[in-house]
Amino acid sequence: MLDHVEVARILDILGNRNRRRIIELLRQKPCFVTEISDRLVLSPKAVIEHLQLMEREEILSFRLDERRRKYYYITNDITVMVNLRRMEESLPVNTDRNIQLRRSLAKLRKLVDAREELTERQRSLENDIDIQIREIVQHGRELMSEEAEIDLVIALAHCDLSSDELSELTGLGRQNMASGLARLQEKHIIKQDGKTYRLCGIHAE
Repeated sequence: MLDHVEVARILDILGNRNRRRIIELLRQKPCFVTEISDRLVLSPKAVIEHLQLMEREEILSFRLDERRRKYYYITNDITVMVNLRRMEESLPVNTDRNIQLRRSLAKLRKLVDAREELTERQRSLENDIDIQIREIVQHGRELMSEEAEIDLVIALAHCDLSSDELSELTGLGRQNMASGLARLQEKHIIKQDGKTYRLCGIHAE
């Protein structure tokens, strides 16, 4: 049984819409960071922050695949029950209740239709993203000597990232990541700007 402090902490976590979306996605299947980022159209940085928070609260955990990418999954699911108690003994009957109901139903229909359109658009975007990643892997193998370099380039195509964020996103060990970053800089594909790395030159267009 959770105490009131733990309950308040869980409610704070669920108060964020994107964290709720991540939980719903992980209820379907385990996912790695880039997959969550692509499916929910969130930046990898934001996804990592949300995952780390929920991992600390033991809502999520992860396992490593053969490429040492972290696959996150739900370890302790959350079910919230809300009971509303009417304070007044009785309320006046609303003569316009039928009108309000019809308006609410019509609004719900419009919202559901809008959600379906967004869902279809998201499916199309996910398909386009998968195609682009496959093309990057194909062309990358002609220009890059290691799979680690391709993983790093794909990660940096999402946004500028620090070495810690790249390690979290790709699952690469420090040594492999450092050598991969060095080779990509030698090829003028990426550049370091302070603590972050980004694509450069024609690759950043």
